[in-house]
Amino acid sequence: METITFLFLACSQVALTCVLVLLKAEQLSADGGGWSLNSDYRLNDEGPCNIDVLDGSSISHREFIERYAYSRPVILRGLTDNSKFRFLCSKSSLLEEYGDRRVRLSTANTYSYRKVDVPFREYVEMLLRPQSVDALGSDTLYFFGDNNFTEWQSLFEHYESPPYVLPRTSGAYSFGIAGPGTGVPFHWHGPGYSEVIYGRKRWFLYPPDMEPHFHPNRTTLSWVTETYPNLPEDEAPLECTIRPGEVLYFPDRWWHATLNLDTSVFISTFLG
Repeated sequence: METITFLFLACSQVALTCVLVLLKAEQLSADGGGWSLNSDYRLNDEGPCNIDVLDGSSISHREFIERYAYSRPVILRGLTDNSKFRFLCSKSSLLEEYGDRRVRLSTANTYSYRKVDVPFREYVEMLLRPQSVDALGSDTLYFFGDNNFTEWQSLFEHYESPPYVLPRTSGAYSFGIAGPGTGVPFHWHGPGYSEVIYGRKRWFLYPPDMEPHFHPNRTTLSWVTETYPNLPEDEAPLECTIRPGEVLYFPDRWWHATLNLDTSVFISTFLG
């Protein structure tokens, strides 16, 4: 009888722990994982959405290949459950685990990149801030990619990447955190996915044969402010703002630029 009582108490304690973890995760999700406390500044204009948005359960891998993989972008909701990864990406969790490790920052311009290595804690506490519209890409420092996979393995192993891969490709992760108003200007590369963990990220895309007009050293924020409002209708981009739990797929060689509307945490899976 004592053994049964002990087991019951042990199970109750485990259940209570699980409930507390779930409540903590919900709280972190509600306040942006603590990242939104970094600044009260955020951009409110999410813009239109003219990209297909589908529930992940409503499209098969074969349909994805036939309809989107080689022809146009798509946004998929509920494709994976990354609740645990989101919990581990909260501000407090990442600072505790990676605060003293060095991360590599890149300038946010299109064709040339300056690299700077700083402790992760210094980036979060000193450099992670809103970007002004008159800042140049060469003068900004952006944390995205260049992740030391060995050092970040304990985090990445909890990420569930999108299951719809292209034939003869494998995925490589790029993880990032950036302040409101930041983003990467127009560029292109191979196909991939991008998922927002915290915050909101606005995307602008053009097909390979429709190169957008932009200055390679001007930021996406300046392009949105100065160029975007004056575009002729036939030069308007495909665009949408994605939120946590949504994954955007972009095909090979599509031009794209991003704009973080909040302090955002995000991860991309590049297919190569």
